[in-house]
Amino acid sequence: MNTILSIPTQGEIILEFSYLLAAIFFVIGLKLLSHPETARKGNLWAASGMVIAMITTLFLHQEGGETAKTGNIIIVIVAIAIGSVVGAVVARRIKMTAMPQLVSLFNASGGAASALVALIEFSNPANQSTLVTLLGLVIGSIAFSGSVIAWGKLDGRVKDIFAKWMSYINLLFLVAVIAFVVVLMVIDVPLETKQLYAHGLLLLSLIYGITFVMPIGGADMPVVISLLNSFTGIAAAMAGFIYQNEAMKLGGIFVGAAGMILTLLMCKAMNRSLINVIVGAFGGGGAASGKEAGTVKEISLSDASVLLSYSSRVVIVPGYGLAVAQAQHVCNEMEKLLEDKGVEVKYAIHPVAGRMPGHMNVLLAEADVPYDKLVEMDDINPDMPNTDVVVVIGANDVVNPAALDEPSSPIYGMPIIKAHEAKNIIVMKRGMGKGYAAIENFLFFDDKTRMLFGNAKDSLQKLVTEIKSL
Repeated sequence: MNTILSIPTQGEIILEFSYLLAAIFFVIGLKLLSHPETARKGNLWAASGMVIAMITTLFLHQEGGETAKTGNIIIVIVAIAIGSVVGAVVARRIKMTAMPQLVSLFNASGGAASALVALIEFSNPANQSTLVTLLGLVIGSIAFSGSVIAWGKLDGRVKDIFAKWMSYINLLFLVAVIAFVVVLMVIDVPLETKQLYAHGLLLLSLIYGITFVMPIGGADMPVVISLLNSFTGIAAAMAGFIYQNEAMKLGGIFVGAAGMILTLLMCKAMNRSLINVIVGAFGGGGAASGKEAGTVKEISLSDASVLLSYSSRVVIVPGYGLAVAQAQHVCNEMEKLLEDKGVEVKYAIHPVAGRMPGHMNVLLAEADVPYDKLVEMDDINPDMPNTDVVVVIGANDVVNPAALDEPSSPIYGMPIIKAHEAKNIIVMKRGMGKGYAAIENFLFFDDKTRMLFGNAKDSLQKLVTEIKSL
C-alpha cells in the first residue's frame, strides 16, 4: 500500500519557521522581563515576536489550500490599526495609580477574545476539539468578567462582599460549570440545540467570574491580577489548539505559566495558600488584639529634615499611598539631596506593596530611581538594625509587626519589611486609617516611631525645602 506524503509549500515552511522565531523572541522577552533594568527591552522582544507571528499568519496561513481573501485581510489590518491607536493613547495617558486597573482591562480583553473564538468555533462542524473549545469558553469568560470586577474594585466602583455564603455560591457555580461541560461533551442533540447550550455555558461562566472575584479583599488584588492574567494565557492557548496555531499555543502557554508562577510567588510573599486567597477575603477576620494601642508621637518637618540629613543610612519603604499622592518624583529629589549630604539611601520593596505585582518598581522607575537602589524585602531586612532612619511612605500592612507577633491577626505569618528594627522610624500618612487588612498597625505606636501627617507629596515637598535650607 502506497502512502502519499503531503509536501509542504514554501509559504507553509516560512510560516512554521516564523512561529519558531516568535517563540524564541517570547523566551528572550520573558528572560529580559525578569529584571527591571532590562524589562523594557523584554517587552520589545516579546512584542516583536508577536508582530512576526501576526504578519506571517495573516498573509501565509492557508485554509483548504487557499490564503485569506483580500477583503478579510483589509478588515483585520483595520481592526489592528484601530486597536493599536486606542492602546497607544490609553497607555500614554494612564496615570501610574491607575496602572493596575489598566492591567485588569488587558486581562479582560484577552479573556473576551478567547471566549468569543471558542463560542464561534463550537458551532463549526469541522472543529474536532470539543473539550478544548469548551475549556477556552469557560476560562476565557471567567477571565473576562473576573477582570472587569477586579478593575471595578481597584477603581473603587465595586464593593467587596465578605459574606461566608459567597463561598457556597461559588462552589455551586463551579459544580454547575463542570456539569455543563460534561453534558455538552456527551449529549447527542442537533447543532442548534448545542449552540443554545453553549450560550448558556457562556452566561454561567460570566456570572461565576463575577462571584469568584467579589469576595476577594483589596489586599489580595496583586494575587488576583496575576491569577486572572494566567487564566487569559490559558484561554489563549486553548484557542491555539482549536486553530492548531503554534504561535497562539506557545504565547498562551508562556503567559499562563508565567502568570501562575507569579501568582504562587505572591501567595508565598503573603504566607497564604492560593485556595485561602480565593475562598477567604484578606482582612477584618482576625480576633481583636489584646495590646493597647499606646500614644502616637508626631515629628515636625524641621526635626525630620535634621534627623534625615545627619543620618548615615536611610531606607525608604514605599506603599500605595505614595502612588496615590503621585509623590515618586519628589521622593527621588529628597533621595538625591540626602545623598549629596553623604547619606546612603535605599528603597525597601515588598513583593505585594501597591495594587499589582511590581507596582512599586514601576512607580519608582517612572521617577528615574536607579534600579540598584530598589532592594527586595529579603535582602534589606538583615540591614534594618543598622539603619538610622526608615521612612515609611503610604505603606501599612507590609510593615505591620502584627504579622510577626500577633497569632490572632489575619496577616500573622506574612513576611514583612522589618521597619520596627531600625533605630528611628518616620511614618508619612494622611491619618490613622488602617490598611487593606483592616487591622491596627502597632508600628505607629512604637517608641521609635514619629508620625508626619499629611499628603505624601506635600509633606515631601516641604521636607525637601527644609533639607535644602540646612
